[in-house]
Amino acid sequence: MDQARSTITKIFNGEPHSYTRFNLTQNMEGDNSHVEMKLSSDMDEEVGGNGVGAHLNHNSNHKSYMTSKFGRTPKNLCYMVATILLIFIIGYLIGYLVHRKRDLPDSCATSVEKSDEPVAHEMGAAPLMAWSDVKNAFAQKLSASNFQTAFREVSSASHRAGSSGDDALADKVIKKFQGYGMKTWTDEHFIKVQDRPLNGFNKVIFKNGTEERPEGFLSYSANGNVTGAVLYAHYGQESDFRLLRDRDISMSGRVMLIQAGKISFAEKVANAAKMKASAVLIYQDPTDYPFEATAELFGHVHLGSGDPYTPGFPSFNHTQFPPAVSSGLPSILAQTITSQTASSILRQLGGKKAPEEWGVFCNLGNETDLITVEVNNVLTEKKINNVFGVIEGFVDADRYMVIGAQRDAWGPGFASSTVGTGVLLEMARSISDMLKKDGFKPRRSIVFASWSAGEYGSVGATEWLEGYLSSLSTKAFSYINLDGIVAGHKNFKVAASPMMYSLIERALKEVFLQDKSLFSQFGNGNWESNVLEPLKLDNAAYPFIAFSGIPSLSFRFTSGNLDNPYFGTLLDTQEKLITVTSNQHLQLAEAAAKFAGHIVLRLVHDHLLQMDLFKYDKIIRIHVAQINRKVNTVQRMQPNLVPTSVQWLMSASGSYSRASRNLMKDIQNSDLSQIEMCRIYNDRIMSVERNLLSAYVSARESPFRHILLGSGPHTLKGLSNHLDALRTESPEADVDQFRNQFALATWTIQGCATALSGDMWSLDNEI
Repeated sequence: MDQARSTITKIFNGEPHSYTRFNLTQNMEGDNSHVEMKLSSDMDEEVGGNGVGAHLNHNSNHKSYMTSKFGRTPKNLCYMVATILLIFIIGYLIGYLVHRKRDLPDSCATSVEKSDEPVAHEMGAAPLMAWSDVKNAFAQKLSASNFQTAFREVSSASHRAGSSGDDALADKVIKKFQGYGMKTWTDEHFIKVQDRPLNGFNKVIFKNGTEERPEGFLSYSANGNVTGAVLYAHYGQESDFRLLRDRDISMSGRVMLIQAGKISFAEKVANAAKMKASAVLIYQDPTDYPFEATAELFGHVHLGSGDPYTPGFPSFNHTQFPPAVSSGLPSILAQTITSQTASSILRQLGGKKAPEEWGVFCNLGNETDLITVEVNNVLTEKKINNVFGVIEGFVDADRYMVIGAQRDAWGPGFASSTVGTGVLLEMARSISDMLKKDGFKPRRSIVFASWSAGEYGSVGATEWLEGYLSSLSTKAFSYINLDGIVAGHKNFKVAASPMMYSLIERALKEVFLQDKSLFSQFGNGNWESNVLEPLKLDNAAYPFIAFSGIPSLSFRFTSGNLDNPYFGTLLDTQEKLITVTSNQHLQLAEAAAKFAGHIVLRLVHDHLLQMDLFKYDKIIRIHVAQINRKVNTVQRMQPNLVPTSVQWLMSASGSYSRASRNLMKDIQNSDLSQIEMCRIYNDRIMSVERNLLSAYVSARESPFRHILLGSGPHTLKGLSNHLDALRTESPEADVDQFRNQFALATWTIQGCATALSGDMWSLDNEI
């Protein structure tokens, strides 16, 4: 009887039925739990074959309790009738409970049973909102005035990584997430960064003239003092150095004077180091950055991302790891100078004229144009905190997408960090409000992330990836970067995984119809050529895709090919952004939120992840055709130097093509009302990016392992470059290394096709 009372109490007073949700705070692995309601063994006996008498009879004979008690007293008969009635009520309630559980689909169930009132593809978001209702509800939550408020709340005059200002801003963000009803947590790291000397200074002296002591600096530069002849090298790209080499200009020991722009500071310094330069000076040229000539420039020169003193592993606690240094740290000095200082140096340079291809009118410098560079940066350890909030999914809660923005900045950092953080908070508020008021229930989880130490090379984001790589690579299906999204107002640019191109196009169509002036590029001819750009090394989305194999996206409004001219300076204020955007920064922030929101909501709303598998098929084929042409060229010169054909690589490419087509056929011929079936298909789709990471290179030595979008000799681009070296008989060429890399790249593509095929018995083993 006590068990019966307990059951009834739980039915009427217990919590309502709900899906078991994934708690990202407590368990990064995110395994769903499955809760079952069972009767006790006593209750099983009561309703089982032995009946009530077998449970209640304490006598040794086999007469039923009802028989033994019948006729003894009417009072006992009443007790018996009451007991039977109570059991009947309990049975009815249990039957009702089971019926209700069947009506509510379980996220762990393999199929969904149809109710009397069928709902098309009812998958646990009961009821599943139509996409048009979802996007309209989101759009109604956004307004320019809300962004003005958000920017004001998270703006700060000083919030460099690890500072008290950074910590205070982190507290604001996490309180906002909590106010939206989200589960929150923090991720603490102890990182090593290089800052300018507090007591001393860095210095630059040209031709024994005035000693310059710049306030700006480049973190992770080598320290020391060098004197060498100045050599102007334009933007410091590989093509720029080739032009200088073709002119028989000696670069060994020279101090390279290089303009900011085109490529990252780290790439400029790495290219100069290959030419055996002794130092690099970087400045903002007035033609690209027309503002104060005395503005100081800040940045970093680590050719990678994350803490360079914990390469490949997280900086949770330095004591548990052996000392290590990233191979991406430069071996030469690097320092920024003001535009005013650079102009003074350029006016005094002698030597040959700059190449016509550069379109500049200055001399390159000769051996007598000596300059002294001294760098005394200090390596310090800082504690940083990444801050997270999650909106949990209602079906596949342990599958999640991440949307993030850096929180730190060199100075005010309004365009570089405040705008992104404000948009992040507004998107979190809007989607949370949709759950509370509009009945929106996402199938998958959304993680909102506020990173620290972004200015030092996406350190916070990369350390998080390194710390939870095994979980994130299988459960995070996309990342959207909000850093620097409003850098201008004339053009709109997107850099992303090719798997997201079709999704980007659909999102642009929807926001383009609402505001054609802000997305004018999309409506002019081929949208891909007008809008898409490569994902660069210094983009926070890059380690997500090239290191972790997570499809990623980054976008920005810009006024030209260069970013906001005030990025990396102490002039990055709201007033400057208003000038750069012609007072449209609030409207641009709203448009950016709509674009990102469309992609986020689509990825967590639809049954299947909207990823395009055929884009990589085309890209792989282009690379294979290029390698085939170069192999044929080298074979004509040296027949035994490289493999006789690229048949293996072509076969692997064909395997991927067939696997992607077969998966799409399987999806078209499947019953998408089955939750488990959708989950299996989505996992196969998610495996593509992850399996394009080479498993044959070290994450420490070659962190960006993606063979199509990464960097290094293991990539298809690296193979193509190696063939060029073989063709020109360059001393850097290595036949054995090429053959090994060729085989491993081939098998990486074949492995991706194998994972995409699904079941072992569905594999196409032709290699």
